[in-house]
Amino acid sequence: MDWLPGAGALWLIAAALLGIAELLIPGVFLVFVALAAGITGVLTLLFPELGLPGQLISFGAWSVVAVLIGRRWYGNDDGPSADPRLNDRIARLIGEHVTVTHAIEGGYGRVRVGDGEWPARGPDVPVGTRVCVSGASEGILIVEPINDTPQLPE
Repeated sequence: MDWLPGAGALWLIAAALLGIAELLIPGVFLVFVALAAGITGVLTLLFPELGLPGQLISFGAWSVVAVLIGRRWYGNDDGPSADPRLNDRIARLIGEHVTVTHAIEGGYGRVRVGDGEWPARGPDVPVGTRVCVSGASEGILIVEPINDTPQLPE
């Protein structure tokens, strides 16, 4: 009983199984490999003389093409965001006024940010001084003193 028409059907079954696996374990990757297996299955059905080496080359080539198209499709479309710094906590702190909790001496100290403390780097200032976060480097906030005195126009 020959219920399986050959290698082409096996490739199509593999494509279906990979597609089902993508649905069960979403990762936006198996769908591209499933597409390559499906194309290889169709090519194997259309060209039965395509041997195993040809099928594997087809599968590998179509996998690369499908993954590259998928990367381009998904990789470039970040979409507009109402808050582009949403997941960048340090970028959200730039411009914030914070209080020095451990005096900045020799260029290093600590500042209070919300209900926590962060290491800080900047000019020497005593405890309790309000400073402005101007940047960050390797998890250390870079701070500058706040100039509260108004500047007179020249």
